[in-house]
Amino acid sequence: MNRVIFNKKGGVGKSTITCNLAAISASKGKKTLVIDLDTQGNSTHYLLGYRTEELESTLADFYASTLSVSLFPKDFSEFIYETNVPNLYVMPSHPDMDNLHAKLESRYKIYKLKEAIDAMDDFDNIFIDTPPALNFYTRSALIAANNCLIPFDCDVFSKQALYSLLDTVAEVRADHNPELKIEGIVVNQFQRRANLPAQLVDELIADKLTLFKTMISPSVKIRESHSACQPMIQFAPNHKVTEEFKSLYKELKKK
Repeated sequence: MNRVIFNKKGGVGKSTITCNLAAISASKGKKTLVIDLDTQGNSTHYLLGYRTEELESTLADFYASTLSVSLFPKDFSEFIYETNVPNLYVMPSHPDMDNLHAKLESRYKIYKLKEAIDAMDDFDNIFIDTPPALNFYTRSALIAANNCLIPFDCDVFSKQALYSLLDTVAEVRADHNPELKIEGIVVNQFQRRANLPAQLVDELIADKLTLFKTMISPSVKIRESHSACQPMIQFAPNHKVTEEFKSLYKELKKK
């Protein structure tokens, strides 16, 4: 199953949700891949502990290779790194992807990621992290994925942007990927004792949007896990937030 974690707003927890769900998938014995399309490289650093600039083969190299014809093209698997979590792999991003963006878009390489993923059959689950923008890489991810998860951080501005985001997914589905569906909205940074988060969640439910029952609590432990470059199931396996991610993963399996 290929899933894209998508929101045009930054700071909503895309990388955190991507990496922690992927790590739980791997802990269940599923061979799992994270594709990091965000040039900030947060997922790459979280899972590998390296800055993206320090890696030899990245998504920048993959996309650069699509702009020229080679007699001996690299296989997509050659851009994949094994992490310290058993069964978990990552395809890292790189800042050079920003420089390639215009060329890739003008030469209509929008299907290259989908083609590469479709050619692989050795991963049970693929999670695609996206940049906080609607650009070539985000559209590539939406075209390549079966399902879309939308992080929502209980903010008024996030709610205002959400409906435009839903229209974007619907447009990609209509024009490029009829298999794409919104699997659900992941409520992140949910403060149970505060009035505004509960009010915003109630409004989304009233609008008949699909929300996962599991909501992710704010915790300094998540930031500590970022610093340690270890997903929560590895860094704090018995923590409340880890249990929430496990519960969220169970909901994914039921859909």
